[in-house]
Amino acid sequence: MIYRVRHTTRYAYGSTVDLAAHLLHLTPRALPGQRVLEAAIIAEPAASRLRAAIDHFGNHVTWLFVDTPHAAFEVTGDATVEVGFALPPPAAGTLPWEEVAALARAGGPAAWQAAEFTFESPMVQVEAAAGEYAAASFPPGRPVLEGLLELNARIRRELTYRSGVTDLATPVREVLRRREGVCQDFSHLMISALRALGLPARYVSGYIRTYPPPGQPRRRGTDQSHAWVGAWLGPAHGWVDLDPTNGVVVREEHLVVGWGRDYADVSPVSGVVLGGGAHRLSIAVDLEPLEATAGASG
Repeated sequence: MIYRVRHTTRYAYGSTVDLAAHLLHLTPRALPGQRVLEAAIIAEPAASRLRAAIDHFGNHVTWLFVDTPHAAFEVTGDATVEVGFALPPPAAGTLPWEEVAALARAGGPAAWQAAEFTFESPMVQVEAAAGEYAAASFPPGRPVLEGLLELNARIRRELTYRSGVTDLATPVREVLRRREGVCQDFSHLMISALRALGLPARYVSGYIRTYPPPGQPRRRGTDQSHAWVGAWLGPAHGWVDLDPTNGVVVREEHLVVGWGRDYADVSPVSGVVLGGGAHRLSIAVDLEPLEATAGASG
């Protein structure tokens, strides 16, 4: 499947901004199963300086500087991406989850990149209660992917998607207590639960295809950023992406921008401004399928 994605962030400031520096995670990354055909960053006012780089996790980042006084700022990430992720391995053929945890704990050449995703991070505390919640899906000796699939399905079934009841500062323990939230909350919960068991888990940021109500046209700009979880199956099978908000394995309706320890590592737009006062923020996302394909290659 080929998609065009446009992600626009707008700030309207209460007073003039004299100088601004923004860090952007708006460019999708090339992966096995995902091929970036075109990508651009468009800003208004135009950047006085723009620098592209690769961060610690391998994500594309853009540093954007504006030294023109401005009362509003708008930035758009515009990309065309071909997506077609492979099926995961047979769940019963994956390693016992305890062995995966032991490999991650040992580190070394086979696991060092996964090992860093077993620790707490600024927005994901390793909560004992989250580990207890996950433990029901990981009895002794169970193949790791079997446990992951069950946990993914349980979060979808046992938690309620409800916007407005949480924010970026809501801790994992509160999400677990309330049993409601949005995709970021469900992903942080699942990551905390897996890390509590010693299993590497990372936060994946991107987009998911949405469908209009029956008989109604698609409304442009009403899609949203999405988040899900990458879980490590061991050195033989690598990573699998699971979407606890929808209870599915990521295939061809998800588009990856990047990943990190938690949301803070892959926030679409962050930065600092000199001036500005109070501001209003609006976000518009449009993920448009262009054509079906036989699959994508990295």
